[in-house]
Amino acid sequence: MYNAIWLTAGGLVVTCATYALVALVRHWAARFGMLSIPNARSSHSHPIPSGGGLVIVAINLVAWGILPGLGVGGAPIVTVDHVAAFILPALLVAAVSFIDDLGHVSYRIRLIVQLIAAVAFVANFTYWSSLTLPLVGTIVLGSFGIVVSVIWIVGLTNAYNFIDGLDGLAAGQATVAGLGWVLLGVATSHALLAVLGAILAASSLGFLGHNWQPARIFMGDVGSTFLGFSFAALPLIAAQYDPRLALAGVLLVWPAIFDSGFTVLRRLRHREPIFTGHREFLFHRLVRAGWSHSAAALLYIPLPLIGAGLAFSWQYGMRWVHILVLVGIVALCLWLWRFVVRAEQRYERGQRPLRLISLERENQTDGQVDQALIDPAS
Repeated sequence: MYNAIWLTAGGLVVTCATYALVALVRHWAARFGMLSIPNARSSHSHPIPSGGGLVIVAINLVAWGILPGLGVGGAPIVTVDHVAAFILPALLVAAVSFIDDLGHVSYRIRLIVQLIAAVAFVANFTYWSSLTLPLVGTIVLGSFGIVVSVIWIVGLTNAYNFIDGLDGLAAGQATVAGLGWVLLGVATSHALLAVLGAILAASSLGFLGHNWQPARIFMGDVGSTFLGFSFAALPLIAAQYDPRLALAGVLLVWPAIFDSGFTVLRRLRHREPIFTGHREFLFHRLVRAGWSHSAAALLYIPLPLIGAGLAFSWQYGMRWVHILVLVGIVALCLWLWRFVVRAEQRYERGQRPLRLISLERENQTDGQVDQALIDPAS
């Protein structure tokens, strides 16, 4: 069920279907005025169709719906009850985000809805009853694991929404993180993890074909929050098979966690509202330091691969490898922060980034909407 041939063939079908459907949504969004209008906090300079994440949501939920019909050794890879336990909360998160894309929903209401969705998932599917960490060993959480799991789901849902600030960034990282789950699922012989990872990777790759700089459509909050919710649910599901897989799943999205967490703590320290839109994330700072959208995205996109490498080392390594994994996690975070700081320092000294598209050239093309889509008579 989860061999390379089936996963590759299915991934290609999902990628092509997503690409085609996003093209239709792009025309529909432009025609009916569903546009992301640039403002002082935007990274684009022209109106761009939004809502392309609807396709990612639809493709993944349809795939979840057919999973009970797929099996290994005569048994389904997931039960109908568990499918409903994921689909309904995920749909709730996507729905409130889509409404926010269309107009405005206060962050308090969105947060309440996300909390309800997270509680529904852990109550009806699973939660972290124990965690296994490098050097520490297994920590039994018991019922407190429900609280930890809910906070994790809500936190990553918002963290992934936060990083959707540059062309190709969120979709590119989702593609790589999904592939990481494919590798983990195949390596541990857990079909559900491999299939879910393949669907997330393939649908994100299909969307990326329209979202790479200069983006022709944005996924909107409907797409980014759904991806965040999905990548939050996977480590909880994986921990049912092996508690070590929880940390492995976290490592696959470490750039989103670190960038969002670092920026939120920084804003809290300066007593600034964390839910107000801003351009202070590390990837925003790279762009202000002269990097193009595509260059910044290309820096971030491979980072989950390093997390995947650490995940595999943690999964199969001896104790000394666990020490290296722990050191590696800290070193990666410090490296990313220091890399951005040094880029800013070079820019302030007038040293332009080498081998990168200039920011000026990018601003001339970034976010240009096909006028024929907005005005059919043109």
